[in-house]
Amino acid sequence: MRKHSILLACLVIMATACKNKTEKTAGESAENPKEMTKEVEQEETWTVLFDGTSFDGWHVYPDKPVPDTWKLEDGAMILRPSDVRKDGERFNMVTDREFTNFTLSLEWKVSEGANSGIMWGVKEDPKYKEPYYTGPEIQVLDNVGHPDAKNGTTHQAGSLYDMVAPSKDVVKPVGEWNQCVLTINHKTNEGIVVLNGEEIVRFPVNGEGWDKMVANSKFADWEAFGKYSTGKIALQDHGEKISIGYRNIKIKEL
Repeated sequence: MRKHSILLACLVIMATACKNKTEKTAGESAENPKEMTKEVEQEETWTVLFDGTSFDGWHVYPDKPVPDTWKLEDGAMILRPSDVRKDGERFNMVTDREFTNFTLSLEWKVSEGANSGIMWGVKEDPKYKEPYYTGPEIQVLDNVGHPDAKNGTTHQAGSLYDMVAPSKDVVKPVGEWNQCVLTINHKTNEGIVVLNGEEIVRFPVNGEGWDKMVANSKFADWEAFGKYSTGKIALQDHGEKISIGYRNIKIKEL
């Protein structure tokens, strides 16, 4: 009987140890999925604005369907207006939705001599002929082949157009994709441009600092320019018969 008692005690000890180990392992396993879920939730705060397969969520300013001048090619939206553009005609792309505080991530590329821009705070109203009447612009440009690049660094790719120059030139050659991340946050009064992994522009987005920048720019007398903290995002058609492209467009509201 004594031998049986000792054996039984050993079995109980072993069972308890296994149970504790199992509970600990289960606890660790529970923590890992929790961390993984947190990471997934953080990733899910991004909203895809353009997935490369359709123009859903976009239209041409002002309130027009997307024409054949914008093509879907290899997961990108490409403007190819050379054969169909009439004088003065524009095909500016704008989002259906409006945004206030956000981080926008996208890739852009230009052909030789191309000019475009990424705008925010765009008020879509027939009284404003173009998105740039209301929306400030981050410049998209062929710095080598377009003459606007010679009008000062505040007109070059990555700049807050006509207001803040990029701190450095990190633009890739014509025909290559550039990755741009634009943050607009009215709560913290910050605008930030990160181009190809490097922060190149930082600026206030409201208040005295913003007003001073506008007053010293070509937009000083534009009544509605930069007045809308909430507005649409636009991808500019500058009017030349030259192609531009955008892809992998997503946004995170702040």
